[in-house]
Amino acid sequence: MKRSADNKLKVVAVRVNPQVEHRLRLLAEATGRNQSFFLQQIIERGIDAMEETWRRRSRKSVAGIFLNCSSPGRRPISLATDL
Repeated sequence: MKRSADNKLKVVAVRVNPQVEHRLRLLAEATGRNQSFFLQQIIERGIDAMEETWRRRSRKSVAGIFLNCSSPGRRPISLATDL
């Protein structure tokens, strides 16, 4: 992606466990790329799958709301609990 004033990359801080950081560091050293390159690739390639997973869960939650509303005394589930 060519950078311009309209599409400047943003900084995101992420905490990872030491084993993941170690693997990332080794990969970066072995390839001569920086860790940010690999993190960006992982995020860009994985976000579609994560979004689809959450969409499916949300659809199930919405279906559950309608099912739960028809039962007396049961409260509908909240979509915000998984966010």
